[in-house]
Amino acid sequence: MSMHIAVAHFFANKMWIQILCLHRALVIIPTFPLCLFSDPFGDNDSMDVVGSPLLPDSILYEIFLYLDHIDVLSVGLVCQQWHAVARDEFLWKELFYRYYRVSREVPRHPAAVSWYEEFQRLYDTIPCVEVQTLREHNDQVLHLSFSHSGYLFASCSKDCTVKIWNNELAISLLHSSNMRLYNWSYTQFSQFNSDDSLLLVSGVFVGPRNSSSGEIAVISLENFALLSRVRNKPYDVFGCWLNETNLISGNLHRIGHITSCSVLWLNNAFQGIESENVNVVKRLFKIQNLNASSIRTVMVADCSRYDAPDLLLDYKEQLATTTSPYQHFDLGSESEEEEEKPKQRLMREPGAQAFLDGGSGTSEDGLQQFLDDLLEGRMKPVMSERELETKVAELLARSRTKPPELTQLPTEASNKKYLIFTTGCLTYSPHQIGIKQILPHQMTTAGPVLGEERRSDEFFDSLDHVIDIHGHIIGMGLSPDHRYLYVNSRSWPRDCVISDPMQPPPIAEEIDLHVFDLKTMKEVKRALRAHRAYTPNDECFFIFLDVSRDFVARCPVVLSFLGGAEDRHGYIWDRHYNICLAKLQHDDVVNSVAFSPVEQELLLTASDDASIKVWRSPRTVRICQARKPKPRRLLFSWLMNQKS
Repeated sequence: MSMHIAVAHFFANKMWIQILCLHRALVIIPTFPLCLFSDPFGDNDSMDVVGSPLLPDSILYEIFLYLDHIDVLSVGLVCQQWHAVARDEFLWKELFYRYYRVSREVPRHPAAVSWYEEFQRLYDTIPCVEVQTLREHNDQVLHLSFSHSGYLFASCSKDCTVKIWNNELAISLLHSSNMRLYNWSYTQFSQFNSDDSLLLVSGVFVGPRNSSSGEIAVISLENFALLSRVRNKPYDVFGCWLNETNLISGNLHRIGHITSCSVLWLNNAFQGIESENVNVVKRLFKIQNLNASSIRTVMVADCSRYDAPDLLLDYKEQLATTTSPYQHFDLGSESEEEEEKPKQRLMREPGAQAFLDGGSGTSEDGLQQFLDDLLEGRMKPVMSERELETKVAELLARSRTKPPELTQLPTEASNKKYLIFTTGCLTYSPHQIGIKQILPHQMTTAGPVLGEERRSDEFFDSLDHVIDIHGHIIGMGLSPDHRYLYVNSRSWPRDCVISDPMQPPPIAEEIDLHVFDLKTMKEVKRALRAHRAYTPNDECFFIFLDVSRDFVARCPVVLSFLGGAEDRHGYIWDRHYNICLAKLQHDDVVNSVAFSPVEQELLLTASDDASIKVWRSPRTVRICQARKPKPRRLLFSWLMNQKS
């Protein structure tokens, strides 16, 4: 074997490769003149070996290991022997790990047939070729969304319009609605309902004395008429569809200086039919907010769409889940001891044991004991006004919160729907993900209107699951089958202590991508950190990411308070290998990305440069240009796109 390696080193020089290729070509071409124009991905049955091989397969294999993938494909067209070696699975496995820089602990994608075809898939099916630029907006484009059929998509912009586009081979504008007529400042989010008959548009509404809150409008896609408008506070709740005709909005009520409650409402899209016999709005949930936090970015996950296999393989250790109905996953801690620290700190405070114990009477006794200790000076250290407000709110809410319904715990065969949103408990920065199951009787505006089904002493609803990210959440998106939740975050320092809710910890420059399985409520994968961002807590904002069957498209938190762009790219990552496959350039900050739901080789990006760019894969571009084929030019066409 050492002799083979030495010979391989000698022949691996490209000059020797060229000489060998020329020698073999001179022998073969007179007999097989078309062999050099054959499909490099097909089986070249026309190639035969003329004479005895110059080198054994083992030495050729060692030589080919020194070549890149382009040269391996080239030498594979010389003769049948070289073609067989150039298609060797072990060779392409080495080329794959080397070229894409994938950790060798990561196995091949379970749906892949061979390493050769997997290499080609990642090279040829990434939507990284810009084919069209849409410039109909005249200000920053903030959000993009596709219809479920993929025939239409909508865009929202700082120019206060929502535009609806025809998704054809050449994309064209279908309709534009100017929302400035309704005192909107700008449009920020849109979503098609499940049958693509209605479009939800969310924006910022300018009210009396220039106060701003959110508003949701529903537009018919049949005649583009405005059907209804619903207030939405705060505006970054965005809103979402629950089903074909009902949408979810939010409202925020201040209780104290840093204490509030968020109310989530179910609204009928056709509010013109309002009458004394038909409800058009119903309260879904009322949730307490502590330490200046609030509910934002609501979305609905439909569990009935779980139709995909476990594509996120557990080659890394998965986090264990608890069995209590109120599940809490602290991703910032590494051990059970760390997870117990907040509880231990609370138990040292007088009167706090009652808060940890269940039962309404115990909580009321605990509150009284807490106030007695406070008035008599037994509280050490002395609590600030904000800490005092938070502690009293916690103890009051303990006996005023409706517990989760134990009969509604996750089951394997269930068509549940989860309401998912960002929230928090320590500071105003969103650092937790709240999950609340929506029960069947809550999916219609019929029935009790204002939470009449609860007892008079049940002011708040509890959450079914809380996932603590231990950092600032800057983006969230669901996989196409709604099984996996992807979360972008910038982590807090380890072991940080938050003493003032209005001053959250500094956030990391690196952006983490977490993946949670909503079927098991476990974190199944944490991707490598992709790129850096430099905005502090009070200057970064929510960035929309999108997930297709195989890829994740994301953009960094990119805009500083001074208006400087940190990054002018969108990024495409592979869901299985955790690698960045492409960077999509704009002239300014990229705000939103959207895959076509029926064709993941089509991607849209929206930017502060007021443009929407359309990206297609090299394979799709090649197919569209197939009317004028040029064999020699198309020979290595999937390799012509240089890696970014």
